[in-house]
Amino acid sequence: MLITDLPIDRRLITSLTHLGFTKATKIQATAIPVALAGKDLLASSKTGSGKTLAFLLPAVQRVLKTRALTKRDPRVLILTPTRELAKQVYSQLRLLVSNTNLKSTLVLGGENFNDQVKKIDKNPHFVVGTPGRIVDHLKKGLLHLNGLELLILDEADRMLDLGFAPQLIAVNKQANHRLRQTLLFSATLEHTKVNVFFTQLLKAPEQISIDDEKQLHSEITQRFYLADNLNQKEKLLFTFIQNEKIKQAIIFTATREDTERLSAIILEKGYSSLALHGNLSQSQRNQIMDSFSRGKNKILVTTDIASRGLDLLNVSHVFNFDIPRHTEEYIHRIGRTGRAGAKGNALSLVGPKDWLNFQKIEAYVAHSISFSRLDGINPKFKGLKEKRAKVDKSKVTHKEINKKIVNKTTKVRRSINKKFHEAKDAGFEPIRRKNKKEQ
Repeated sequence: MLITDLPIDRRLITSLTHLGFTKATKIQATAIPVALAGKDLLASSKTGSGKTLAFLLPAVQRVLKTRALTKRDPRVLILTPTRELAKQVYSQLRLLVSNTNLKSTLVLGGENFNDQVKKIDKNPHFVVGTPGRIVDHLKKGLLHLNGLELLILDEADRMLDLGFAPQLIAVNKQANHRLRQTLLFSATLEHTKVNVFFTQLLKAPEQISIDDEKQLHSEITQRFYLADNLNQKEKLLFTFIQNEKIKQAIIFTATREDTERLSAIILEKGYSSLALHGNLSQSQRNQIMDSFSRGKNKILVTTDIASRGLDLLNVSHVFNFDIPRHTEEYIHRIGRTGRAGAKGNALSLVGPKDWLNFQKIEAYVAHSISFSRLDGINPKFKGLKEKRAKVDKSKVTHKEINKKIVNKTTKVRRSINKKFHEAKDAGFEPIRRKNKKEQ
């Protein structure tokens, strides 16, 4: 489907044309008509599928073509799990409404609260933000959602994993009226928390699943390497950095400390590197992402705060220095490369501490994963053996106990008979017990 075939305002068509969008993706062609019809939507699609436009286009179309419920309250609220993803969504929204008189604002934790209040007081049509800071404004009575027409939850599964369920419930209560429409996007519709949670927020939603997240990205070459320990992981990583043809790379680690440590070592080896993690202020995070997106630095070492929503076209390699705990996060991490049809590379290092998480990924994608090897590096680690399940003795039945006793008794009798016949064949006469008469 062409973008021009969508039933949307000509101003949006103009903006999309200037941005170079001509053809609608699967999720856009499927989700946009449902959203434009005013129905609640529960949708999933893999990373890089054009999901952001799938909810932004119907949102802007609604604001352009329908009358507001109130004059003061925002008409559309878009919530994301991380500040980086919120900024990405906000940037795309601003480009879409650039040739209209629609106003939008960004509300994030870690930024000046009073400045946000001033922007909210200007009655923006769209508010994009993270759940925690949005609820802070709600509790102080500085933001009102009585007139909210459209609530959009992007990466809902990740928000629930990060513990934002209470904040989402609070937002739902503030805008709980029959005219509100809700669009919920998740990495997978099989996420248990999402399935339980969406019944509270959505009313008879249409369900759409495009390009199952479990499907491995065909445009991304994925390789897995075993490692004995941290030192061997570092040796593998630095060998890849030296020998792979890297445009830009993102290295994902499990801890904030490792982001700083690895980034410092990479800098010592002569490569431009940045470290990104949750302990940094929002201004620092903004500066780092701006520098990396502009291509000023070759390597970004980060935790999972950069695993979703970042559309960085020059990232040719993703390295999983540590395997993520959440299986869906692996798909999102590697989705930072291979964007817009480009070829990408994802290399994962699996040590003893990563093994259980690796097994979860293998089970999740329902695909047997083989390991590659690098000349000169020969790890002894081949994976952990499965522990034998302990039997709960309290649940063993009398029948099973009797069966075990009979089996053991039979084995003892056979052993005695065997020894008896062996002794007899050797010429030994067995000692016969005297009967009562002989005694």
